[in-house]
Amino acid sequence: MKTNRQAWVDYARGIAIILVLYRHVFEGIKYAGISIEHYMPVEYANIMFYSFRMPLFFIVSGFFVAKSLQKRGLGNFIGTKARTIIYPYFIWGFIQITLQLIFSSYVNADKEQMHYIYLLYSPRQVGQFWYLYALFNVAVLYVLVKTVLKIPVWINAGIGLLMYLISAYIFQHNFNVWFLSDILHYYLFFAIGDAVSGFINNPKNEHYLKSPKILLLALLPFLALQAWYLYLNLQHPMPHYDYVEYYLPFLFLLIALVGCSFVILLSNQLEKQDSLKWLRVLGEHSLYIYVAHVVVMAGLRIFLMHVLHVNNLPVLLISGIVSGLIIPVWIYKLAKKANMEWLFALKEKSFKK
Repeated sequence: MKTNRQAWVDYARGIAIILVLYRHVFEGIKYAGISIEHYMPVEYANIMFYSFRMPLFFIVSGFFVAKSLQKRGLGNFIGTKARTIIYPYFIWGFIQITLQLIFSSYVNADKEQMHYIYLLYSPRQVGQFWYLYALFNVAVLYVLVKTVLKIPVWINAGIGLLMYLISAYIFQHNFNVWFLSDILHYYLFFAIGDAVSGFINNPKNEHYLKSPKILLLALLPFLALQAWYLYLNLQHPMPHYDYVEYYLPFLFLLIALVGCSFVILLSNQLEKQDSLKWLRVLGEHSLYIYVAHVVVMAGLRIFLMHVLHVNNLPVLLISGIVSGLIIPVWIYKLAKKANMEWLFALKEKSFKK
């Protein structure tokens, strides 16, 4: 049975969400005091995956802007984003902060009651939830500029490039502009998604996107740029390896776009072969995985380390990723059966009321 969903998009989101969990689980293990001295390739992979996974999420989200506006109109577009993005941001941000306060003796995060307020203006302080806050604000700002100001898509992308460079300047000079820094940084990628959607949606171009030869040709620059990204960041060991992203913004943009392009081509190939269907399922549930995975993986890590006394990095990493992918999907499905979907999104009728 066919649906309106584009399978390659779910494959791309599936790949991206796995890379997100890889980093979050690995960073949690490091902060818990587990030595990574004998597992440096795992750290190197952690650095390289960081180069394109979040830009990929914004590009894929921007890909649907034109269709969504045409279908829903401006008001319903913003309403849908509020129901499905900013609402779970506050719900699950509140849940995670509360659990971190209750189990403060066991978790890595140093949270206090002020973090509830940070949800309003400083989402980076709350952990992984900054992405949802940024995505909502970027999407709303972008469609307002696109529809109200009637700015053409490529000019919008140019505005995004300027904002992106400003975000690098702000980072270099350590200015604190709270949630605005993420809007400035990722607006460009959202605009690029909208800009390329016409090409990707054109059936005449499908043979390019699903060509195994083009995928193989893209593999070499992808690997070369990933290696360069790793090398430069290791030469400038800043916290979280942010050197290339914020001190060489044009190079990072190139690396991110090549990485995103490779994943999009790979996702199209997976769609063509109709393989790894479990990856597509993860992509379909990527939002639910994103909001709940930290709670799940932290709980499992605490149990393994403090109850079972497991300190083996590969065991903690693999078990954390697998549980962080599967259990949130189970939670969502159980919530759906129990008529508790409000844990993840508001129904449209409820929102209108």
